[in-house]
Amino acid sequence: MIEIIDLKKNFGPKQVLKDVNLKIEDGTVTCILGGSGSGKSTLIKCLVRLEQATGGRILVDGKDVTKINSEVKLAAIRRHFGYLFQDGALFDSMTVGENVAFGLKYLTDIPPADYAKVVKEKLALVGLKDVEHLNPSELSGGMRKRVSLARVLAISPKCILYDEPTTGLDPIMSDIISELILDLKHKLGVTSVVITHDMNSAFKIADKIAFLYEGRILMEGTPDELRHTDNPYVKQFVSGSSHGPIQMKIMKD
Repeated sequence: MIEIIDLKKNFGPKQVLKDVNLKIEDGTVTCILGGSGSGKSTLIKCLVRLEQATGGRILVDGKDVTKINSEVKLAAIRRHFGYLFQDGALFDSMTVGENVAFGLKYLTDIPPADYAKVVKEKLALVGLKDVEHLNPSELSGGMRKRVSLARVLAISPKCILYDEPTTGLDPIMSDIISELILDLKHKLGVTSVVITHDMNSAFKIADKIAFLYEGRILMEGTPDELRHTDNPYVKQFVSGSSHGPIQMKIMKD
């Protein structure tokens, strides 16, 4: 289980995260919703110490990752996580197969002789076959996302962090990615934390949704609870309306 307790993150004088509290249960899909600049990406970067929290605690299976100073111990914690970057972050100078195998040398004990087998297995999990020899530039946007996910899966993480996984994709491919997230939950029992503003995806995949606004979690609950909330900020975001407290705040700024 991941437990976030009173998490704070400042960039200079700007406070991006303000006393964030959230529990993420093993084997579940937790979606974190919020507009641009609400602190969503900063939150998951703090989880894997790509950013150091300014205050508060992050417990991963009872260990406070904010207190770890040893690079060796931090690397051991990071092996539990896979991070799917918003743009996929594939290496254009490598083939698909080389991209998927990239982390095997540094993050696993799998012998090099087995890399090709692992690559094929993980590509199959995301619905891709016989693409190992292709370059990323030869792939569609949706295929690139799936190759990036296969690279994450190659290290067998306990938890996958998704940063806007459906951004830039058409509705059909977005739904395919959502189905993949659910499929991996059911087949592998993996825990997923999904940063998104895609309401269709969030309502489809989430066991729990947390709504982040100006660095604070205003509400957390099931998709059904968010659909029927009376919270004016959450209600406006879910409905996609231009009228409400969020727009009024933007206009004042």
